[in-house]
Amino acid sequence: MATVTDSDRAAGRQITYLGHATVLLELGGVRLLTDPVLRARVGHLRRQGPAPAPPPDLDAVLISHLHYDHLDLPSLGALEGRPRLAVPRGAGEFLRRSGHSDVTELASGESTDVGPARITATPAVHDGRRRPMGGPVAVPVGFQIETEGYRAYFAGDTDLFDGMADLAGGLDLALLPVWGWGPSLGSGHLDPAGAARAAAMLRPRVAVPIHWGTLFPLGMARRHPGLLHDPPREFAARVAAMAPGVDVRIVEPGRSLDL
Repeated sequence: MATVTDSDRAAGRQITYLGHATVLLELGGVRLLTDPVLRARVGHLRRQGPAPAPPPDLDAVLISHLHYDHLDLPSLGALEGRPRLAVPRGAGEFLRRSGHSDVTELASGESTDVGPARITATPAVHDGRRRPMGGPVAVPVGFQIETEGYRAYFAGDTDLFDGMADLAGGLDLALLPVWGWGPSLGSGHLDPAGAARAAAMLRPRVAVPIHWGTLFPLGMARRHPGLLHDPPREFAARVAAMAPGVDVRIVEPGRSLDL
């Protein structure tokens, strides 16, 4: 991946939670976007609240896996300039056929550079298929970002896994999923209790809950309104009991946090 060329960017650190697993990370002049889903509707899922505008001037997009609520081709197509993509190994051909030429595939443990940032794929426990049957398959990953002495971890979609504690040690920020898009969770996901256990293992300075409050099946939000608000707060309460040294910051969809 090429070097970032805009030397005039501010060197501050900020994240903007755009909803579900979509986070804009601005770290030392590098702008990264995770799992972009920017539309009002994805299949049978409806966005709760307004759809965000596609962020401009991206240096790279990090895609954790192939599910439609994490890899949304229309959202990728709405990003200006067809930014470079870091994706799980096995997803490259599918994305190139979809018109994206600058694609770097990473298996767990492999790295690439985006300007001063080192991007390393990390393990994830989640289903790697893209439906319908016969679609592409790629082993899901998370991502660790290191730049100018700052370390961030984006978990993507995952359950707890052996070796998660190995990612700890000097971790400044962890973006951890705490729910999903419906009234229940299947395997390969973290709920507030599981995410709190992850935070206790990772021991980041700051943990931000993601993957909540954004997408829900049509009509379900009225039947389960608490699931749009409660998971990050339950996560924060559990972390306070299990890992009081971790600072949990709840960022509402559409809002930003200075780091």
